[in-house]
Amino acid sequence: MYGANLYGANLCGANLYGANLRGANLYGANLRGANLYGADLYGANLRGADLRDADLCGADLRDADLPDLTFVILGEKYFISITNGEYVRAGCQNHTVEEWRKYSKQEIAEMDGRKALKFYPRLLDIIDFYIGKGERPDWLTSKEYADEVTE
Repeated sequence: MYGANLYGANLCGANLYGANLRGANLYGANLRGANLYGADLYGANLRGADLRDADLCGADLRDADLPDLTFVILGEKYFISITNGEYVRAGCQNHTVEEWRKYSKQEIAEMDGRKALKFYPRLLDIIDFYIGKGERPDWLTSKEYADEVTE
């Protein structure tokens, strides 16, 4: 599908694993929940596209024109993407910014154990940097939490 014109296409939930969408026009496309794992989106126009819940892990987004407030953050313990300034995917977990900011210690631990608990403050730092400073759960400043993640 190299260079394909998919303007406004409904690709909701589509399996586009490893697809060659280099230079494709996906302006306004519905890619909600689409599997774009490893897809070649080099130079693709994704302006106005709905990428909520889309799996962009391993996708080549170099020179792609992304929707406003959409970011892919590399080099962290988990794959992280922010879509439309509203949804944040960390690893296999995809939630709204507000949900991420309010999770309980138990909810974070259930996601990926101690690794998730240790990473959670970093994830909130990333969200603050890209979306703007927001609230944090009180449990992050507790001695119990500090002891648990430094063991």
